[in-house]
Amino acid sequence: MSRIDELIKELCPDGVEFKALGDVAAYSDSRVSASAVDGDTFVGVDNLRPNQAGRTVSGYVPIAGNLTEYRVGDVLIGNIRPYLKKIWLATNYGGCSGDVLAIRINDSFHDLLAPEFLYRVLSSEKFFAYDTQHAKGGKMPRGSKSMIMKYRIPVPPLEVQREIVRVLDLFTTLEAELEAELEAELEARRRQYAHYRDSLLTFPEGGVRWVPMGELGEFIRGRRFVRSDMVDAGMPAIHYGEIYTHYGVAANESLSHVRSGLASQLRCARPRDVIIAAVGETVEDVGKAVAWLGSDEVAIHDDCFAYRHSLDPKYVSYFMQTETFHAQKGKYVARAKVKRLSAADLAKIAIPVPSLEEQARIVAILDRFDALVNDLSIGLPAELAARRKQYEYYRDRLLTFREAAA
Repeated sequence: MSRIDELIKELCPDGVEFKALGDVAAYSDSRVSASAVDGDTFVGVDNLRPNQAGRTVSGYVPIAGNLTEYRVGDVLIGNIRPYLKKIWLATNYGGCSGDVLAIRINDSFHDLLAPEFLYRVLSSEKFFAYDTQHAKGGKMPRGSKSMIMKYRIPVPPLEVQREIVRVLDLFTTLEAELEAELEAELEARRRQYAHYRDSLLTFPEGGVRWVPMGELGEFIRGRRFVRSDMVDAGMPAIHYGEIYTHYGVAANESLSHVRSGLASQLRCARPRDVIIAAVGETVEDVGKAVAWLGSDEVAIHDDCFAYRHSLDPKYVSYFMQTETFHAQKGKYVARAKVKRLSAADLAKIAIPVPSLEEQARIVAILDRFDALVNDLSIGLPAELAARRKQYEYYRDRLLTFREAAA
């Protein structure tokens, strides 16, 4: 029997009390002047990292106005696109933007709930699934502040909380060390792959024609659909956010579906079209592409373009990963808070056009490299994914309790 099991048997043999988050904590309602923060103490949704990876120094710091104050021990959650799982346990004092929720344990519960334990509970897959389920909005879904406060959390005795945190901290350290080794090896392989990909798609001067994409095809903008339109089974659909969180170079099945009755109201990509994300949080995200190789049409969101052309679709998608493409694209991206790229500007970007046979040869070579580097069923990525799943399973198991009878 583990130390945790012993403590539970001793201190809460009849189960653990559960409470709504709003009964034990609240959103910070105190303010701090923007002039009092810097890159290390300002937290916006852009410098909170996805997948529970904490936060980084912000390259953007507001120069005027007031921000939401956060304190040591507050749990900060990115409230835009909650499926990105952005969360951080504050280790310093500072200010955060309105897109970040600062959750603070109530004074009356300081002796009953440890911030480190609350952070672990709100980092779980179960919480983020709940947060995503109740998010509102189509283009940039936001977590529901009221529903978050209704989320029920276990409140075991402090000794149990501290032992769980200790075990998870140890497990996290061991997992992080292994991940760092695997990530370093994987990053080296990705750099090698990127270099080889860019070399294959760089042609001697005069060797091939470089033609503006607008002269080789057309860009068809999608039409809006929202979360309430999405169903488990229906018409295949691709949301712009999925292009840079789910899809690789090409796809023949969609992650999402929308109600079939909407078909006449939507615009679709056809097989062999290249679907392009027209907006993103970063310049790098904008212009991310996926070649649609499914047998049927797929509905696309209004922040996507379907590029209809006569080239090899995967060749186009691979080219849109290269430094050459990014250098051209960078001249046209509108750099507001949400980065955007128009069809007119995409049409100006030039692409090399070798013969279809040469395009197919390049694609075949890059497919083999792409599988070795990016396919989660092969090699290092599979090992890395397995370690993360192992940690997530162990963490969520430790945070699962039998609820005490009322």
